[in-house]
Amino acid sequence: MAALDPPQGLSPAARRSPKIKAKGEKIYRHRLVVRLCHWINAWCLLVLLMSGLQIFNAHSELYWGKQGTEINPTVIAIHAGRVRATGARVGFVKVLGGKPILTTGFLGLSTSHGHLANRAWPNWMTLPSGQDLSSGRRWHFFFAWLFVLNGLAYVAWSLFSKHLGRDLIPTLAQLRQIGRSIIDHILLKHPTGEEAKSYNVLQRLAYLAVMFGLLPLMVLTGMTMSPGLDAGVPGLLWVFGGRQSARTLHFIFAWSIVLFFIVHMVEMVLAGPINEVRSILTGWFVVPPDKGHKHD
Repeated sequence: MAALDPPQGLSPAARRSPKIKAKGEKIYRHRLVVRLCHWINAWCLLVLLMSGLQIFNAHSELYWGKQGTEINPTVIAIHAGRVRATGARVGFVKVLGGKPILTTGFLGLSTSHGHLANRAWPNWMTLPSGQDLSSGRRWHFFFAWLFVLNGLAYVAWSLFSKHLGRDLIPTLAQLRQIGRSIIDHILLKHPTGEEAKSYNVLQRLAYLAVMFGLLPLMVLTGMTMSPGLDAGVPGLLWVFGGRQSARTLHFIFAWSIVLFFIVHMVEMVLAGPINEVRSILTGWFVVPPDKGHKHD
């Protein structure tokens, strides 16, 4: 499942290629079903983010509780205004009702077709690019259901193939190595040889947290914002403290996933982007030769 899903096929599922390159062993790391789920998920998350920002632009404030109006205190507000002394237009962000943080040119006030436009998020970050709430909602809801179905298919396959228990759930011995794994990541050390065929404890915990924490919560908070689904499952409103609280949490979870994606991409580049991208496109991964240091 996109950058949020780990590669499949560690030593138990790995198959040797007919040819072994001098620079390292070549194994079949990603099965076809994983590669398909990965790229479907990647496109879904991109469309969901861009269409979600389009929806946010229609009312660029977040609240906590059951209601959200101009008289209620905001958690986050992104707006445009004018400086009293000069009359200049500026964009700004307010967090928890604090002092405005100027974000002119990006948030609140950005360039659109050569002119400054009052938009919480700039047009290059939204889908569609112009202000169009109805189209944004259609994009968002269609890809939300595709995202859910793709995720359920991946989890079902992971359970059936025993990938979840074999490759993602850490052992007690691995949990005791968390400290050393953190140090290795800080020092930018990446596993080589046999240890490159399996995930270290931080990878396992991170993938589990996203798969069974952030992603389900993002889906559930999105469902809570739907009056139709609330009618069928009224308990969602109680769980998340109201529709406005759910909207705020949905926003936080979405950007938490973006942060995870950024960290994932940085790690991919540091580990060797050509090898990593090739493995998720073709399934084949070249194991880096052992350099003599150990990893959990």
